[in-house]
Amino acid sequence: MRPQVCYDLRFPLWSRNASTPEGEMDYDLLFYIASWPASRVTAWDALLRARAVENLSYCVGVNRVGEDGNGVSYCGHSAAYGFKGEDIIQSGESAKISIVELSGKELVDYRTKFPAWKDADGFSIE
Repeated sequence: MRPQVCYDLRFPLWSRNASTPEGEMDYDLLFYIASWPASRVTAWDALLRARAVENLSYCVGVNRVGEDGNGVSYCGHSAAYGFKGEDIIQSGESAKISIVELSGKELVDYRTKFPAWKDADGFSIE
């Protein structure tokens, strides 16, 4: 699992899922905890899905709901996406608790059938 904060979502290289030549990936689940404003929630939705697809991993984003002390509104949109970008769960604009089951076997099978990780360049952040 790779935990990140909301601002990291805008920088795909910070969440890059590196691999070994044998196909072992750094993580299977990318997890964002966020205070992402309602005014930019369309980007939140799109970028969470993109991080799942480009990293061949599950991606979960948990965002706050309500208004902060500065009058900034937050509308939730907490979500979980599968490694192909499919919706697993969407919270909408309400505060709620959700439980999802993720399949490690399905993830490994997909990475085996679609080994896009083999074509990634050797870029790293040091």
